Amino acid sequence: MALNNNKTTRALLGTGALALAGLVTLPAQAADAERIIRDRCLSCHTETGEAATPFSRISEQRKTPEGWMMTISRMQQQRGLVISPEEKRAVVKYLADNQGLAPSETAGLRYLLEKEPNVVESFDQLLQETCVRCHSGARIALQRRTEDEWKNLIHFHMGQFPTAELHAGARDRAWFDIALTNVAPKLAKDYPFNSDAWNSWQKVIKKDLTGGWAMHGYVPGKGTFDASLHATKTANDTYALVLEGHYADGTPLAGKGRAVVYAGYEWRASLTIDGVKVRQVLAASADGNSLEGRMFERDDEIIGGSVKAVKGTAITAVTPSYIKRGERKLLTISGNNLKGNVKLGSGLKLLNVVSRDANRVVVLAEASKNAAVGSNTVKVGSVSAQGALAVYDTVARVEITPSDSIARIGGAGGPIPKQKSAYRAVGYAAGADGKPGTEDDLRLGYMPAAWTLKPFDEIAEHDNDIKYAGTIDKDGIFTPGDAGLNPERKMSTNNVGNLSVVGTVVDGGNSVQGEAHLLVTVQKFVKPVIE
Repeated sequence: MALNNNKTTRALLGTGALALAGLVTLPAQAADAERIIRDRCLSCHTETGEAATPFSRISEQRKTPEGWMMTISRMQQQRGLVISPEEKRAVVKYLADNQGLAPSETAGLRYLLEKEPNVVESFDQLLQETCVRCHSGARIALQRRTEDEWKNLIHFHMGQFPTAELHAGARDRAWFDIALTNVAPKLAKDYPFNSDAWNSWQKVIKKDLTGGWAMHGYVPGKGTFDASLHATKTANDTYALVLEGHYADGTPLAGKGRAVVYAGYEWRASLTIDGVKVRQVLAASADGNSLEGRMFERDDEIIGGSVKAVKGTAITAVTPSYIKRGERKLLTISGNNLKGNVKLGSGLKLLNVVSRDANRVVVLAEASKNAAVGSNTVKVGSVSAQGALAVYDTVARVEITPSDSIARIGGAGGPIPKQKSAYRAVGYAAGADGKPGTEDDLRLGYMPAAWTLKPFDEIAEHDNDIKYAGTIDKDGIFTPGDAGLNPERKMSTNNVGNLSVVGTVVDGGNSVQGEAHLLVTVQKFVKPVIE
């Protein structure tokens, strides 16, 4: 795409940072989007006359909504494209609907779209050596191209980033030749433009997501929540949202916003909840009865967590997801249309139904001293959640998530805020072999923990990183130190550091610790929509 001199108004530069979840205005019809492409893009692109690929280059790629947003933003910033925000939204909607990815093509890669922090990737060695040195593997895998277009992308990299051949891991080999000869054909095979998955998905009748949803989720620092989400269709694939509910401690939450659905399942919402602007990146199921993904603060993506919403009769969660043998505990069963008798499974006795409505049932339960250690299926009437409640004897080990993470210094009057990191403790009981850390361990779920920090190694201890790199609060949220030089440190270095995050779970008279690695590093000065 490039500047159309006959349509010049003003260059709208710098809009690549616009959060895609905020694209919630009325989308144009396909005909309008095609007109915009003709008006704005055909100074450089051409019409091919082919029905399947009507526009050169543009029609030979498939991408997520975020991927198309990045493409158009790059055309604005680097090629002089003039396009209004409304036109940009319309084109993204059109391209994501008609040249998007099927649900199966995004499976296992949604962490990138959902802004899930600190995911450790593993991709083919050839891609690791040629492409993943600079950006995530998921960024590659969340697009589809013809082989010629994959080759064009390699040529683009050489023109735009000529030092790519000189980076560590590339300068000791013929990077360009390997990329063009070996990588492009592999990408065309692994991530082809034409696929049965996309062809099949295009034929599926997409479900209307209007109506009432029961949503369960987690927010760092506030805990789990249950809420009713009501979606009202205001235009084609656009919904007005009203959210009302409570956190586990009884604190109310309420919010309003809008959502746009791309490609029949990609839910992108922008809401204000209790004065805080948040985003939702969710995927709708093919039957239109569930939404799953992540919700996070617009201005601090780390502060967020997984959410699930159901429209039909279903159980979304049991909280907490564990009960100890011989223990009495309040359990909250969350979901939608929860009617009928509650059954907690073998070895568990329902003592009392404390409160209930269609979306939430709170019960007092007791596990017998001889209850079998294992996962129980919880039922409410005709609906069940397999393995939703674990019965255990003792916490054998604790795992801290994420196991490896990065936080970034910032603030101190500078334009880049601090990038925090948030942690949770997952408890496990030993399985039948009685040994923790083996394949048959029983996952209990997230457990309350006390949080501390310590130096990761001798160098971190010598440099006193624990004093300067940052602090962790009672909720497991780490806040890094200030940006800039620190005269108190050796050679006036900044407040980076190498730390271990320690989570301690108390189980009766037993304390069990888990550790995770945290690297506190410098600011990130370039932040694309897709990393």
